Amino acid sequence: MITGSLSALSAAAIPARLLFAAGLAPQSPSPSPGWASALTTGPDTRVKITEEYASLVARDAYFWAWPLLNIYNRRLTMAQAKEAVRAGPLVFAPLNRNAMFTDYVDPAERAVACPNQDVVYGLASIALDLSPVVVQVPDFGDRFWVYQIVDLRSDSFVQLGKMYATRPGFYLLVSPNWRGEVPKGITRVFRSSTNTGFCVPRVFQDDTPEDKKAVQGVLAQVLFYPVNEFDGTMKAKDWNSMPKTPPPPSGNEESKWVFPEKFVDQLPAVLADASPLPGEEARYAQVLAVAAAAQGDAKLKTAMTSAAAQAEEELVKPLFQFRNYGQQLPHNWSTISNEAAFGTDYFTRTAVAKSNIFVNSPNETKYFYQDLDDSGARLNAANRYVFTFAKGQTPPVNGFWSLSIYNEYHFFVANPLNRFSVGTKNKGLKYAADGSLTIYVQSKAPTDKVQRANWLPAPAGDFSLYVRAYWPKTPVTDGSWTPPAVHKVTT
Repeated sequence: MITGSLSALSAAAIPARLLFAAGLAPQSPSPSPGWASALTTGPDTRVKITEEYASLVARDAYFWAWPLLNIYNRRLTMAQAKEAVRAGPLVFAPLNRNAMFTDYVDPAERAVACPNQDVVYGLASIALDLSPVVVQVPDFGDRFWVYQIVDLRSDSFVQLGKMYATRPGFYLLVSPNWRGEVPKGITRVFRSSTNTGFCVPRVFQDDTPEDKKAVQGVLAQVLFYPVNEFDGTMKAKDWNSMPKTPPPPSGNEESKWVFPEKFVDQLPAVLADASPLPGEEARYAQVLAVAAAAQGDAKLKTAMTSAAAQAEEELVKPLFQFRNYGQQLPHNWSTISNEAAFGTDYFTRTAVAKSNIFVNSPNETKYFYQDLDDSGARLNAANRYVFTFAKGQTPPVNGFWSLSIYNEYHFFVANPLNRFSVGTKNKGLKYAADGSLTIYVQSKAPTDKVQRANWLPAPAGDFSLYVRAYWPKTPVTDGSWTPPAVHKVTT
């Protein structure tokens, strides 16, 4: 028999079934009238905060805002351009206009990591707060092409390309709040979630003199320009005649686009351009309140800047290595499945922006990354490797495929063969009698003629391999096809 008051007993001493039977089980309290309106909607900015708290907030925000800061600073750079120019291995253009290369990217390029040498690239930094932008699409015929256009978060908001059966014509990019009249002759309007974005047109080119000449006609008609210049006619520009200027300084690594020392000052402008996604409101309120407090408190600002620098080294920098993120596949390959549609997947978005920014949507291109051989050892040019597709097992695509090679900084390094990738564009690849295709990855040229035809020169030191499947078929997108092993040759 239980004696004494219930309050004198340990809760643990009373079986839960007895509490329920007695009607004494814990109940979810009903909200008081006006409960929701009594809650604060964000930080109380009257409250003093500590440097440690400011550091905590900054470290987190620096990580998830890193891609936004990257594209924001690319816009600031392009804003200095007065006209489209060729600057050494790079091209630059004013805001809301594009510039096009006229051949594969120069291996000396250091502005965007992991370029390919399968397409002719272009670029444009868009500022839709200044003007809507007309996107001109020429008649590409049977040639593969796709225009990648992303917002400040590096999420795609445009579908223009061969895989979409896009018709030649004119398309319009507009800002989140634009309510103007669409000019007659515009086929479709694409609304961005942010004012700032970036465009990377890609046009396939065979690695032959004939195709390099043939592609020039359509390249001349790949144009982006402010809407007030639209007159309904297909315009053209000779990209070979662009003025030339000295190249910007560069080193071995990708040009720096995110600066911890500028983080506190730049973040409010960046977040003002990228309205919070559903569920991000509290996150925004917190970091903006702390950033505002730091503007009036040098110690808080120093703490936030230090935290940003630490986050760069400890959180962001390791994600440059492909082996540190992604969906893990057989033979040490990895991939992702939400390319250019990251939303609130902060980790993957920052990892991709750090290692190889401006990836296409998965239905446009599927990417596979490799830092290791099939034994798990780091790929290194001191060794020789073979990479063999069984008969009929090259990447299943409607467009094209390639295998690219990058040095430890994810860039090309000049080699005597001037070859940095192999794939559909190469007409001289040699298949074995059984229908298989072996790629020979090594620093020195093979002596065997067949092997030399399939040789992918390896840069000195550690390197990475990268498979692209443009306009992939279902086996690629559903994961039933994955790349074969990279095998170290021991004889």
